[in-house]
Amino acid sequence: MLFEKPDHDTLYDALIRRDPAHDGLHFVCVTSTRVFCRLTCSARKPKSENCIFEDTIAACLGAGFRPCKRCRPMLHHGGADPVVTGLIEALEADPGRRWSEQDVIARGHDPSTVRRAFNRRFGMRFLEMARLRRLSSGADSLSGGESVIEAQLDAGYGSGSGFRAAITRLLGTAPAALRGQALLKADFLETPIGTMVAIADEHALHLLEFTDRPALSSEITRLQARQKQGVMLGKTPIIEQTRDEIARYFDGEDTGFTVRLAGHGSTFERDVWQALRSIPAGETRSYSRIAADLVRKSAVRAVARANGANQIAIIIPCHRVIGADGSLTGYGGGLWRKRWLLEHERRMALSLPSASAGPAETSALHTRNMKSLPMPVAERSRQTTD
Repeated sequence: MLFEKPDHDTLYDALIRRDPAHDGLHFVCVTSTRVFCRLTCSARKPKSENCIFEDTIAACLGAGFRPCKRCRPMLHHGGADPVVTGLIEALEADPGRRWSEQDVIARGHDPSTVRRAFNRRFGMRFLEMARLRRLSSGADSLSGGESVIEAQLDAGYGSGSGFRAAITRLLGTAPAALRGQALLKADFLETPIGTMVAIADEHALHLLEFTDRPALSSEITRLQARQKQGVMLGKTPIIEQTRDEIARYFDGEDTGFTVRLAGHGSTFERDVWQALRSIPAGETRSYSRIAADLVRKSAVRAVARANGANQIAIIIPCHRVIGADGSLTGYGGGLWRKRWLLEHERRMALSLPSASAGPAETSALHTRNMKSLPMPVAERSRQTTD
């Protein structure tokens, strides 16, 4: 059975009431202070718009938030295990310390035991947790306008070259380029046909792709170079809006996408992408038809290139373009996904409510349609091997 996460308003109400029912299941990340807390924390409550709710401490740390010194969420969460308790206390006492496996051994712990304990409780290794703590504080310092040396010291790095290399690996950008700069945030979206990654700033969505897309790493590299910004795990209101709209799409609701998109691409590419967005769900177009609609009949190959350059899947529906002969042609997410999406949209269009159909009838029709969709490849593989 799937656990459905409570919505933002429910969790914010639990935070205000300090509801112990959510303790250890959800955590609040406060964007104004870059601190994360238990929902029962006694600290002054932040505004709702400054709150992001996560299910795991790993997600909070990965997004660059620091544990609250008042409610001590990491210590409380790991309190049942003395191995975890001792290391968390040491980390909270000196978050800038550069930990090594030898340090863990010196405290009388077996490294493999520590790895299992932290993975079980937090979904990450202790050394990874310590590294993220140091780097997130350094990235925050740089983004706040501090010098590289100040950020390096904040992150607990004695070596300037080591700090520069670590920040570059994590964010794809040298530390000097991050000074006073806002970072792009990336988060993962789960869908019935695979995990997607969304990258956005506070104002617009820059990328939405399936994580197993072969060209994803090069797309992110190009995005960072074009925006002159690093990418860090985290959330923005744009990502949350994308998550909600994508979820409704996969639930079969043809409500359209309203999330704001970043203005990448040439004028021609943007014209093609807009033409793609004008194709109704349940319908397809050929490259030549799109070229004709743009009054550029000879630009069929250019339309195909613009279609392939799209880096915002589903919302800019490049999967709705097929060959003139009706063939599926290529798709960066895989032809099996393209077939699944087109069939999903065909049945979604068929399940739209008519004047004579009531809500219950429409819901039942949609449920029948969704159950008959072809099973994703990953699911077919799992059922074959189980």
